[in-house]
Amino acid sequence: MSAWTPPLLIQRVALLLLCAAYLQGGIDKAWDFSGAVAETTHFGLPMPTLVTALTIVIELGASVVIVAGFYRWMGAVALAVFTLAATFLANRYWELPLALRFPVENAFFEHLGLVGGFLLVAWHDLRGRRFKGPFAPS
Repeated sequence: MSAWTPPLLIQRVALLLLCAAYLQGGIDKAWDFSGAVAETTHFGLPMPTLVTALTIVIELGASVVIVAGFYRWMGAVALAVFTLAATFLANRYWELPLALRFPVENAFFEHLGLVGGFLLVAWHDLRGRRFKGPFAPS
């Protein structure tokens, strides 16, 4: 363990905080599934019931594997891709009138920051597995 490796508890708390919005979102969508399907429908996505169910699985499943450390890199890549797609779907600030643009533009770039964070988690996890193989548990 190098001087730069955070203690396991701090690392897990940081990963939990990174995934907090996805855990909360997945739980809320599962709790109010019909409302979540209505939101999916609002964005014009096909097969809204299936897409909503997959969204819940991705948000909760990827978050759990990231925090637990089992296939962490896969969970991080999944949430990076999911977040990037959702950001371009839901935060199209360039289509809004100037007066309404700022908060949506801010959310867009905040989500890009999350994508970067997840890519760093994946890179760090894969780098740590260099000699163990990409599918070895952490």
